[in-house]
Amino acid sequence: MKEGSDSEQRASILVVDDIPANIEVLSGILRSQYRVRAATSGTRALAIAIGDAPPDLILLDIMMPEMDGLEVCRRLKADLRTRHIPVIFVTAMSEIEDETRGFEVGCVDYVTKPVSPSIVLARVATHLALANQSRELERQVRVRTSELERTRLAVIRCLGKASEFKDDNTGLHVVRMSQYSRALGLAVGMNEADADLLMLASPMHDVGKIGVPDSILKKPGKLTPEEWALMQQHVAYGGLILGDQDSELLVMAKTIALTHHEKWDGTGYPGGLKGEDIPLVGRITALADVFDALTSVRPYKRAWTLDETLDYIRKERGKHFDPLLVDKMPQVLSEFDRIKTFYADQAEAP
Repeated sequence: MKEGSDSEQRASILVVDDIPANIEVLSGILRSQYRVRAATSGTRALAIAIGDAPPDLILLDIMMPEMDGLEVCRRLKADLRTRHIPVIFVTAMSEIEDETRGFEVGCVDYVTKPVSPSIVLARVATHLALANQSRELERQVRVRTSELERTRLAVIRCLGKASEFKDDNTGLHVVRMSQYSRALGLAVGMNEADADLLMLASPMHDVGKIGVPDSILKKPGKLTPEEWALMQQHVAYGGLILGDQDSELLVMAKTIALTHHEKWDGTGYPGGLKGEDIPLVGRITALADVFDALTSVRPYKRAWTLDETLDYIRKERGKHFDPLLVDKMPQVLSEFDRIKTFYADQAEAP
């Protein structure tokens, strides 16, 4: 209920009938307990329903000229702004098929003419209570869903950062590269849902580094061929950690973990996949990962400038990186800059 006077806190009922006398009868029954508004046409009823102060419930006559109650109800239920408003039909018709049509278009109940005050009040109170319960349940579901989504995202990022801690890369790398991946995905035609899924899955690209010895991950010098072979095993470890799941998110995360070190020209690992044989999400993550690595400070390097980074990426077009993704870089640079600024590591923040 709204805060304010007792009148303002009472539920609002919209009575719709083309005969003023019928409106007066219903208004007289309801006025002592509810705020009552009236409309003498379907067009006016729809205008009130989508206005600044929509009613909590509508009592709607079926037999009206121009637009009958069935059509009014149909339009109310088709509009996201008004579909939640309970509609009770008030009609003299008693044929079963008429009641069936009413329920089919979305009404919640019927009151027949001549109306009984006690029945009208009981039906209105019942459906207001049900509507309130439904709204509260929806609110609780939204809150719970939001909490679960935040928790899921936090777990994903923690899992991604676990691998970064193993690699002396403990900033916001996984956050930035996931945002870069989303922007690239949209640029090459992914829909919003798939791009969001990519954003959630890509932070787990290097989760397999958890299984690589620190002596290799943190070695200051060049790796020996044997050590490099062990380093490459993080791809397989990532696949094992993510496993065979039914979750669409984890299926994509596993695909990324297994393919983000493949290269367009076939010289990558572990499978030596080439061109479009590399899944798109792996190709996108590869570019986003390298972009962030080059433009960020690391214990062993300074942050490259944007020009240096773009020059390197262009040189790797058709070699390391998908040519289409490289060609889309100018389109996403402003978004990349926003992401890099917003999620800057503390040491790099302006």
